Amino acid sequence: MNEFLFWVCLCAYLVGTILYVLYIFIQRKKLSLMGLVFLAFGFSCQSVYFILEYLEAGHFPIVNFQQSLSFFAWAIVGCYFLLQSKYNLRVLGSFVAPLAVVLMISSSLFPLSALPYKPTYRSVWLPAHVITVFLGNGIFAVAFVVSVMYLLQENTIKKKTLGFFFRRLPPLDRLDALNYGCLVIGFPLLSLGMITGSIYAQIGLGSYWRWDPMEVWSLITWFMYAALLHQRLTVGWQGRRAAIMSIVAFLVLLFTFLVAGTWMKGYHTYAIPEGLR
Repeated sequence: MNEFLFWVCLCAYLVGTILYVLYIFIQRKKLSLMGLVFLAFGFSCQSVYFILEYLEAGHFPIVNFQQSLSFFAWAIVGCYFLLQSKYNLRVLGSFVAPLAVVLMISSSLFPLSALPYKPTYRSVWLPAHVITVFLGNGIFAVAFVVSVMYLLQENTIKKKTLGFFFRRLPPLDRLDALNYGCLVIGFPLLSLGMITGSIYAQIGLGSYWRWDPMEVWSLITWFMYAALLHQRLTVGWQGRRAAIMSIVAFLVLLFTFLVAGTWMKGYHTYAIPEGLR
């Protein structure tokens, strides 16, 4: 049943992505609405999938790389729904949905099975840490695609072509406001995730900080977003500079998640089958 729900979710996300991509080309409102429905259906199936995984495993089911990729996709889609309800930017789905699908397809390449049980998995601090970190990452993923949209729109305006993207993307000030909104929401979540992670490490390993590669790179990521927030609040950064910094910070975040969490040896390192390394 769990595996069936996973594949249903993946198919729903894929269909939703196709509809959203068609929408950006054809500009039919019905396509975006259908895309939203498929994303919502996939999100619901994935939510049930994680609940069943939790009941089966007896602990929060985000303990290996396959589950983390899948949960990252779930967080991105969930954050998209949250921001869509506030900002009502249908075209945003055309950029967010493909990112979620890439993560789900990547997740499907790994065995759909959990690691051997560890007593520390039952700690309440594991879900507290994972949920806050991934929701922060999901918000920053949306900020990343919004920044890409901003640069595309700005480039179109500078060239005075007023063509494909100009007619389809929101005004620059609206994109910049959404980028800032993502930062204001995402940064406290990331901070809370690091705090709960430290507490979880203290309980499970007897130390708040062990200079683990993922810990170090997570701190670097945190400093980058802290610097961006500081510059926006005190110096007045906005527009192009804020968009570029947001993109760079998210690329560092991806490095932390995909490289520091898999290839660099540490207690955070996810187990990956040798044939897939």
